[in-house]
Order: sequence, then structure tokens, then C-alpha cells
Amino acid sequence: MAGPSAKVDPSAGPRLRLDKWLWQARFFKTRALAAELIAAGSVRVNGIRISRPGRDVTLGDVLIFPQGARIRVIRILALGLRRGSATEAQELYLDLEPRADLPDPLE
Repeated sequence: MAGPSAKVDPSAGPRLRLDKWLWQARFFKTRALAAELIAAGSVRVNGIRISRPGRDVTLGDVLIFPQGARIRVIRILALGLRRGSATEAQELYLDLEPRADLPDPLE
């Protein structure tokens, strides 16, 4: 990421635009739909509400956003190079939602 001198910080890890990552991970059919949701302030990155589709995300970031009737909670595991198949897209993230089909370990 560029600093005040517009030089790239070599210690910064790889980054990708939030709207592009959501599209590549196949959460949205188009980048425009992803950007619209982000601009509406409906997406959180590491708990912080984001309203800029161009906000960079990196490995390990946790995203919270609505998708249909669900609230998705995911951790970014990889940054895609392209919008690939659904199987390829599932390798980009870890779903952190509690699954209803698994028994509750506290019971």
C-alpha cells in the first residue's frame, strides 16, 4: 500500500480490492453488485464498517456481510488471480458461520 510519498510499502502483504475479492470468491454475480452492497455500508472488515468498494483486503481479514437471508462470516485464506470455478472460489475463504447440522459442543 502506498504511503504519503506514494512509495509501495515492501512490508505490506498482497492486497486486493474488496469488491473484486467478493466477486472472485463468487459471493456476488457481478462486481457492481458487490460494490453496491459495500457502498451501502453493509460490509464489515475485521469489525469495521466499510463503505469504499476499493478498500484493500488481505489474508486473514474477517468479512461480515448479508447474502440473501443469511449473514455471512468468512475469513480470507487466499487472494484470487481470477474468477474461477465454484470449487476454486471455495478455496479462497473459510466459512466461520456456525453450522446448524453440527451438534453444539456445549450441550
